[in-house]
Amino acid sequence: MKNLDYKSAGVDIDKGLAFVDIIKRKTSWKPSYVLEGIGGFASLISICNYKDPVLVSSTDGVGTKLLIAQAVNIHNTVGIDLVAMGINDVLVYGARPLFFLDYIACGRLDLEIMEKVIEGIIKGCNEAECPLVGGETAEMPDFYPENRYDLAGFAVGIVERDKIIDGKSIREGDVIIGLPSSGLHSNGFSLVRRLIREMNLSLDGIYPPLEKPLYEELLTPTKIYWKEIKTLIENEISIKGMAHITGGGIVDNIPRILPEGLCACIDSNTFPPLPIFTFINERLRLPKEEMYRTFNMGIGMVVIVDIENGEKVRSILNDSITIGKVITGKRGVIVE
Repeated sequence: MKNLDYKSAGVDIDKGLAFVDIIKRKTSWKPSYVLEGIGGFASLISICNYKDPVLVSSTDGVGTKLLIAQAVNIHNTVGIDLVAMGINDVLVYGARPLFFLDYIACGRLDLEIMEKVIEGIIKGCNEAECPLVGGETAEMPDFYPENRYDLAGFAVGIVERDKIIDGKSIREGDVIIGLPSSGLHSNGFSLVRRLIREMNLSLDGIYPPLEKPLYEELLTPTKIYWKEIKTLIENEISIKGMAHITGGGIVDNIPRILPEGLCACIDSNTFPPLPIFTFINERLRLPKEEMYRTFNMGIGMVVIVDIENGEKVRSILNDSITIGKVITGKRGVIVE
């Protein structure tokens, strides 16, 4: 047997160290509460200026949207998706994003591709005003094909215990405000990819009502809602509950914050579906409830407030939409 080493087995330690150096160069911003960040064995975070702090954490990935990115060799947007999926989950409790970590697994570490991925992650962290403080890059030959990678993200936020938004104060008559999505975000892609395969669609094709190539529409990054939610909090809007419209769509996510005996009545006429959802439904012809259970249908975040605060939200966030109200009934969602 000829001499073997780690590199010949498919793991390049030098390239891994070079990637860490790339990340260090691109993450120059470090808030004062980050005591130890990229490059150490772990990150060190100081918690100060809070009386009774509660940490809010979430972990998520980008899912099979990554296969679209890898098919068209565009890698600078999926990092934004990664940050968005975790940060948006943390926001619903009224938490301020504190820090973010990533996990990248690949068959072979391609520095050019991974630099693009990291650029997206850092851009997402900047949008969330949240530092990237660490992570892990795992080069795993034989486990992943050479041209494949997967991403996972870990978002941590912080909120005062008495400021936690948990939906418990939601009452009949409260209004449901929708914040627009940027498109598919990062959910429903397994179904969309099957549609593309079975209908032999081209990722480069422009299909009405879309006005740009299909791959561009599909790779539109997930919207990060931190700045909108921060604006509402700074304006002392009394938010009763929030829901990130992620996997499960409007139908499955809003009930997660509703007290027992209350139902969300959604008027779908208040937010015409984005072109990408029209494109999908013209081909799949899914029942209405199934579309609203699979996709966000144009609403990426929901905020529930009383009527008075509903008017304030709409005046503060110009693109916000009143999409429904809370009624008495079995906990769930009715889409009209």
